[in-house]
Amino acid sequence: MLTLNSVEVTYSNVIVALRGISLKVPEGGLIAALGSNGAGKSTTLKAISGLISVELGKVSHGSIEFDGQRIDRLAPEVIAKMGILQVLEGRQVLPHLTGEENLKLGSYILGTAAPVKRDLDRIYGYFPRLKYVRHKASGYCSGGEQQMLVMGRAMMGHPKLMMLDEPSLGLSPLMCREIFDTIKRVNQEEKTSILLVEQNAAAALSLAHHGYVLENGRVVLDEPAEKLQQNEDVKEFYLGLSQVGKRKSYREVKHYKRRKRWL
Repeated sequence: MLTLNSVEVTYSNVIVALRGISLKVPEGGLIAALGSNGAGKSTTLKAISGLISVELGKVSHGSIEFDGQRIDRLAPEVIAKMGILQVLEGRQVLPHLTGEENLKLGSYILGTAAPVKRDLDRIYGYFPRLKYVRHKASGYCSGGEQQMLVMGRAMMGHPKLMMLDEPSLGLSPLMCREIFDTIKRVNQEEKTSILLVEQNAAAALSLAHHGYVLENGRVVLDEPAEKLQQNEDVKEFYLGLSQVGKRKSYREVKHYKRRKRWL
């Protein structure tokens, strides 16, 4: 469905943010992209959705293909109409609109044929608490409710591929569990392909079929999610576990030098 072939992204023709990223999202797949801040995760999503162009960035090398068509030279609105929708980091609701008005905006991409009433009921089925904020200004909703709104807004557009950028950021553990459970349901029940960018590696790998680890704009690991969960470097640097499966406290180590076998 989606294929990135050695994609390089530069900003203002000077700053290289991605250095030959290659990854695939199969139809119906749930793929996780992991990495620390600055690894290139969000840039990868924006390169796919075309939003990189509004930040003076461009795909300077390689190609991005969706359903056999090259899309890295297309405008963001054209890519969105093809069925690729990105849920941005930071819960980008329209604060002066009500919860339901935010959701309805997601259906505009389908035109006048959009089954708005049926889709609203579908979204409320996935996120029951949104029924209680349907007439409330979204700017006054909680962080968890806002995350549900932006996910629901994307789902109103019936995406073929939904890209989620740090959906658990700033949420309580209970709310994170609810969000991740819904992501899994959407993938399984709607057959929507999902590309999930997360720093919460444990949660992401528990959902995903396949995972990619990014560092400094490159893919350094590319394996099935189950195998990544057993990788000693992933355990230590992303799951906070030592090689014997115990949580590591660096206060107990006088001198600790980072070692990653892929570096």
